[in-house]
Amino acid sequence: MFKFSQKDIIYLAQIMVMGMQVVGRAFTRALRQEFAASRAAAEARGRAGTESAAVSSLSGISLQEAQQILNVSKLTPEEIQKNYEHLFKVNDKEVGGSFYLQSKVVRAKERLDQEMDIQSKTEKPKDETTQT
Repeated sequence: MFKFSQKDIIYLAQIMVMGMQVVGRAFTRALRQEFAASRAAAEARGRAGTESAAVSSLSGISLQEAQQILNVSKLTPEEIQKNYEHLFKVNDKEVGGSFYLQSKVVRAKERLDQEMDIQSKTEKPKDETTQT
């Protein structure tokens, strides 16, 4: 078989230790990034209105995620509907699309519709108080 000298064994051990250090550092960095992202998401949810946060937890999709899925920055019904129809057609299973993605598009539209309802409810009382 193989015969290793003392120097070969030491050299191999050093390589293994260095490799473990590299992997350990990468893992630590990834873990820190994940904690930071989790903390940022929690802060974002904390800043959101309580009703909006409740809708997010019930629907299983956040407002930000829904906006990313439908590629909208502002909640305008026309843009949401246009992007929804396009993505729904593109992801139709009959044309080689994905039912999973199509479902995500539907959930995103539902979430944005709910958010627009919440915003319209909060704007109505403001309008009523300014008129009196």
